[in-house]
Amino acid sequence: MAIDNNNPLEQQNNPDRNGSNGDATNASTRRRNKPRRDGKGSNTKTNNPTTTKSGKNTGRRGGKDQGGKDSQALSTAVDSNLVSGDAEDDAAAVAEGGIKAVGSQRIIPFMKIEKPMALLSLFMVIASIIAIAVNGLNLGLDFTGGVSADVRYEQPVEQVAVVKALADNGFDDAVVQYLGTREELLVRLPPQSNNVDGLSADLTQALALPSNTATISNVNIIGSQVGNEVYLNSVMALVLALVCMLGYVALRFQFKLSLGAVLSLFHDAVVTIGVFALFGFPFDLTVLAAVLALIGYSLNDTIVVYDRIRENFRRVRGITPRQTIDLSLTETLRRTIMTISTVLLVVLAMLFLGGDGLYWFSVALFIGLLAGTYSSTYIASSIPLRMGLSRDDFIVKVKPEFEEEIVTFNDPKMFEQDNV
Repeated sequence: MAIDNNNPLEQQNNPDRNGSNGDATNASTRRRNKPRRDGKGSNTKTNNPTTTKSGKNTGRRGGKDQGGKDSQALSTAVDSNLVSGDAEDDAAAVAEGGIKAVGSQRIIPFMKIEKPMALLSLFMVIASIIAIAVNGLNLGLDFTGGVSADVRYEQPVEQVAVVKALADNGFDDAVVQYLGTREELLVRLPPQSNNVDGLSADLTQALALPSNTATISNVNIIGSQVGNEVYLNSVMALVLALVCMLGYVALRFQFKLSLGAVLSLFHDAVVTIGVFALFGFPFDLTVLAAVLALIGYSLNDTIVVYDRIRENFRRVRGITPRQTIDLSLTETLRRTIMTISTVLLVVLAMLFLGGDGLYWFSVALFIGLLAGTYSSTYIASSIPLRMGLSRDDFIVKVKPEFEEEIVTFNDPKMFEQDNV
């Protein structure tokens, strides 16, 4: 007993030896007796600083019993308020047409109109294929062959003036592009005569502008066979890009998602090319470059959506796969709007300020961006859903041969000792 009374640590921890203050302090600072029911610490007495502080002050004033009763009453009141607040939020979300899944975020039901969008996509693809088969593509000089010449002027010149000068001298359908500066240009013409020397002299005379002399440094004649090879290589490059995308998404995510991604990319490419075939727009290597760039952009947007779908299938439970996809599209909607807005600003700037060299490239990108944003939301997400996408596709399952068996061993001697 003497050791207990002279212990400084005991005196520091128990300033009042009479019992009332010490008991109240111990009652207010003791840990919870029950474990947390969820993984986020739902114990009101531990997580609510107002409840803990109130119980501590009451214990100091009125002792152990009064502090415990007040804390328990306040705890019950807070719990009832939280339950009623969650019920009101759920009712408000249902009234607005959405569900409450994560926090108080409302889910936009994108998949509610997936069937009309699927019919619209099917109609656009069929119409594009018919337009390509009936009208064909208005292939440019890169595919049909022709003449290309490198021209240099003494002073800066406008593309429109060069095209007009060529048309006045009998060279129609000319394509003029800048080569770094406004003095150097690339002039492309339809197939002409095979006499390079005479053609160079005629072009030099046609390209001459008032007080601005033109000098042709190189003239190339591109045959139709070379144009056909370029056309076939372009088609093979497009098909190879789609196959590589299929393999990448299948390895990175899941085969159901990869099939949806490739079909959405095919939709974007076919619709863009179909618009060019329907209206007779010129289709050259710059337009093909725009289609390939569009495939990369649309796949990037689709991968962002797929990554969120996989994360939500693993993280959120208690909702259907359709609601999981709606939640993922809702969470990526802001990012999609900001991305498409910034890219469209650049495309529109090239369309109106880039000149003739970037005009059809910008038109192809503009059409493809609209189709790609639409397909990433509906085609790439609705096809895996129709194929039965679920949470089981994203969790690792233990093989039967690696599962642990529960073995029960009963010792006969143990029963003999119990009987004795």
